[in-house]
Amino acid sequence: MIPFSIPSPTSGVLYLGSFPLRAYSLFIIIGIFLAIWLGNKRWISRGGKPGQVSDVAIFAVPFGIIGGRIYHVATDWEKYFGPNQNWVDAFKIWNGGLGIWGAIFFGGLGAWIGCKYYGIKLPPFADAIAPGIIFAQAIGRLGNYFNQELFGRPLDTIWGLEIAEKYRPVGFENFETFHPTFLYELIWNVLIGFALIILDRKFKIGHGRLFALYVAFYSVGRLFIENLRIDEARLLLGVRFNVLTSLLVIIGGLVYFIISKKMKPGIEKDLTRSVKK
Repeated sequence: MIPFSIPSPTSGVLYLGSFPLRAYSLFIIIGIFLAIWLGNKRWISRGGKPGQVSDVAIFAVPFGIIGGRIYHVATDWEKYFGPNQNWVDAFKIWNGGLGIWGAIFFGGLGAWIGCKYYGIKLPPFADAIAPGIIFAQAIGRLGNYFNQELFGRPLDTIWGLEIAEKYRPVGFENFETFHPTFLYELIWNVLIGFALIILDRKFKIGHGRLFALYVAFYSVGRLFIENLRIDEARLLLGVRFNVLTSLLVIIGGLVYFIISKKMKPGIEKDLTRSVKK
């Protein structure tokens, strides 16, 4: 072991007195509350009504969590339905395993349903909540830290992350410190969140374009992080599936931004949906 390194928690469970709390679940909950709080402030500043963000969140949050779990299980199904595996573990979200792409897609579907129900336009709503979502992702990565999961290749430096032997992948049992990819992504997400807020204040970005920048910026960092990770992952054409997904999201986000800026310049003045009579 090197003289200085980042120690990992000995347990993924925190205690409030004698009451146990799964760290992974706790940080997800904290992130959700932060996203709703910040999203509400930004939505009101755009002309929305107080409480509408939490109203839509009732639809978006469950969809996002379920979608994130579906994506994770679908891309790592051998961990749950392979030989000597227990399929019941697929439902144990507190042990880790939410695919961000599934969470974004299904969460967006839930937000669309909620916005339609409350008569709100989805694009400006998405722009309002984008910074809060990326900050929530940053907080959620602390859950990976407590679970000692999703770390990168061996790293022999002062910021190497200590990983207990039982969590090390096959072939890496003799290494003790690894790239703290949870920390890389946490820092990247925080930087994106502040960048989105600054860009929005300066350029008044609307029509869903700020949300497009969010997914594109996040995906750029994810490309780097995915290529550091050594956990088992679904491969397509010899490439990690999440790398290909990130590339598609970057392209899609930038194409949407360019086309939307040309077709709908400026920012929305009306945040409500027209109702057909």
